[in-house]
Amino acid sequence: MPNTYSQLYVQIVFTVKGRANLIATKNKEELHKFITGIVANRGQKMLAIYAMPDHIHLLIGIKPNIALSDLVRDIKAGSSKFINDSKWVNGKFSWQEGFGAFSYSKSSLDNVINYILNQEEHHKKKTFKEEYIEFLEKFEIDYDDKYLFEWID
Repeated sequence: MPNTYSQLYVQIVFTVKGRANLIATKNKEELHKFITGIVANRGQKMLAIYAMPDHIHLLIGIKPNIALSDLVRDIKAGSSKFINDSKWVNGKFSWQEGFGAFSYSKSSLDNVINYILNQEEHHKKKTFKEEYIEFLEKFEIDYDDKYLFEWID
């Protein structure tokens, strides 16, 4: 798109179906590389990625030539197929429906990247449910509890 200039940074968060702990530590790096490849093949830029056993955070520099929902669909479909083809889990792996998307300014990137890359430490203090609801409230996003991810309490 000639004469189109943008600076769009989005943190994307989504969970394993049923919030099961299916992303093993030993497979994390390979999953990160695979998802980064999907993002790059769609012409976007991965700035940070971190998979916890039951959810994942991505920070992407996104261009206006792709719909965010299409990119997330491609990431989830491609990575689910990759995980299933790799036989990392017994049964069928899939991500839950939906995702969270939160935009940031360039001046916030270092903090967001640090936050994403330090998920292990962060989740020693806060559950994913607490974290996710905090995001929704911080970004003043109206939500209905019945449409939030499946929670394991």
